[in-house]
Amino acid sequence: MAETAAALRTVAHNVRAARIRAGLTLEELSRRAQVSKGALVGLEKAQGNPNLATLVRLADTLGISVSALMQGSPEGRVRVVSAEAVAPLWTGERGSEARLMLTTSGPAPVEVWRWRLEPGEEYPSHPHQGGVVETVSVTSGRMTLIVDGTEHIVEAGQTATFDGDTRTPIAARAPRPAT
Repeated sequence: MAETAAALRTVAHNVRAARIRAGLTLEELSRRAQVSKGALVGLEKAQGNPNLATLVRLADTLGISVSALMQGSPEGRVRVVSAEAVAPLWTGERGSEARLMLTTSGPAPVEVWRWRLEPGEEYPSHPHQGGVVETVSVTSGRMTLIVDGTEHIVEAGQTATFDGDTRTPIAARAPRPAT
């Protein structure tokens, strides 16, 4: 519970700092990101429980990565992150989850996500800003990417890449979990 509260405080600080850097009022960020002003006020006070879709809309509107909203101060030249130390940003009804493990800084940040999709579960996905490229590497099982209505099967040991500016659901349609 303490880790969740600390993560929420970090997000609150980073959203407020990014909003101020962008010269946006609460009202303007709320309008542009399509997040209620009340939810935004609560978030900046480290209250509430923002979902992944809200964080994506805020990050895209502020021109930063989702992980930049979640990261504290850099800890040194090497950072090792344990999956157990990172709270899931999305959980499915059947136990699936997505964890934002880390992000790199700089002009072209890279986000590293860890996914576990249970059989029969699908993550609906949300479009990112133009220019974002997503890469999915499957380490076990099989994931189905649905890009422009076409299903693409990605097996264990395979990697797929696609433009992230459209809704791209990811599903596990095989009888065992996919990671």
